Amino acid sequence: MVQAYILIQTEVGKATAVAQSIGLIDGVLQAEDVTGPYDVIVRAEAETMDDLGRMVVARVQQVEGITRTLTCPVVHL
Repeated sequence: MVQAYILIQTEVGKATAVAQSIGLIDGVLQAEDVTGPYDVIVRAEAETMDDLGRMVVARVQQVEGITRTLTCPVVHL
């Protein structure tokens, strides 16, 4: 399994709705609204890096209210 943190910026006032919507996506382990330069942080997992990329592009980025995402894969060094 591949895991990643997805850092999300949203339109003003949309963080809670975005986090709730993303929390329903298969493969999303956790979605929380936060303060700082990003509005929502998501922890997600998929079988492969390609599957993770497809989830981000096809499912996460399609949620209304998102303006930008940054995906940070987890590495075990």
